[in-house]
Amino acid sequence: MLLKEFYSVVNSEKIENEFVTEIRINKDHAVYKGHFPGLPVTPGVILMQLFKEEAERQTNTKLQLEKALNVKFMAVVDPNTEDRFFLYSEILQEQGVVKLKGIAKYKGNISLKINSVYKIIF
Repeated sequence: MLLKEFYSVVNSEKIENEFVTEIRINKDHAVYKGHFPGLPVTPGVILMQLFKEEAERQTNTKLQLEKALNVKFMAVVDPNTEDRFFLYSEILQEQGVVKLKGIAKYKGNISLKINSVYKIIF
């Protein structure tokens, strides 16, 4: 986990070919003191990191981002409004790489779409 005590996995399950993971973020984490004081917003790069860590957990591998083919931030994740959101991930492991296609949903709205490739680190 890159940011200690930033989040916890509430629930994770595989539905057909997709992993659905419920995440609870710690609204009191130090990252929100700088991003932004008095008006906290979850940084986009942290949302991307959550997908990487979920892919590592699901594939039981250590990963390094190789390519972010398509990343779209679509809505703000405000930890004071709601501390839970969902990651929907299609994860494919093949020949030294893990391909991920994901959507983060916050309060029923899409906050991030990501299409990425990670190199498996041995």
